[in-house]
Amino acid sequence: MTEKQLDCALDLMRRLPPQQVEKNLSDLIDLVPDLCEELLASVDQPLRVLRDKQTGKDYLLCDYNRDGDSYRSPWSNTYDPAIADGAKPSDKLRDLEVTANSAFDSYREMYYEGGISSVYMWDLDHGFAGAILIKKAGDASTKIKGCWDSIHVIEVQEKTGGRNAHYKLTSTVMLWLQTNKAASGTMNLGGSLTRQLEKDCPLNEGNSHISNIGRMVEEMENKMRHTLNEIYFGKTRDIVNDLRSIVPLSEVNKQRNVANELKAKLESKN
Repeated sequence: MTEKQLDCALDLMRRLPPQQVEKNLSDLIDLVPDLCEELLASVDQPLRVLRDKQTGKDYLLCDYNRDGDSYRSPWSNTYDPAIADGAKPSDKLRDLEVTANSAFDSYREMYYEGGISSVYMWDLDHGFAGAILIKKAGDASTKIKGCWDSIHVIEVQEKTGGRNAHYKLTSTVMLWLQTNKAASGTMNLGGSLTRQLEKDCPLNEGNSHISNIGRMVEEMENKMRHTLNEIYFGKTRDIVNDLRSIVPLSEVNKQRNVANELKAKLESKN
């Protein structure tokens, strides 16, 4: 029964507005407290932002940089609130994490022209894993609001010899958009999408872990942007066009009259 309840709860969460996922998740946990751990582990929540007190730079919060009630900054490698034995990557992996944060900070600026990005890495028994997070919120406009959250979790395993590596990427994008205009009223549009990709890539002078991961994330985001555009915006446009004609009624009547006159002339000739 618990498994069926979990499936129903997750199905319900997929149909509720993504901009209210935290409130909806909290309400759902109040209804079925026995599913608390499963829901928290299964439902992706919007990324929250915290400022690094040492560097003054913002970073994103998620389960991948959390230890207890503290979160680790990718910029200073310190926890807030401070803890003595918080989990941190090894020195070698920390160097890779610093490089990845710099690379994806440039990627974010080029693709999103703003927003916040954070990269976190942790050691595995046979390789390492990382999380690339990007958040872009709309401006302060009262007419149009929106937010894009992307979470890319990558697992890397180097093969024997160290010349190749296997990458497994799991990407989730959460997007919502809300408009409030006098002419069209209020409209809410949003949803989430999750995709996976596995690939073997060479490791040499021109193909490091950072470049391989970067290409996979870029490819995945382009595909998911296209899919979201087709699913949400394309379908919405088709529905609106079917329900509401963009041609003025007078023009429609004029075209109908011309067609009727042409039909009458053709019938009279026969």
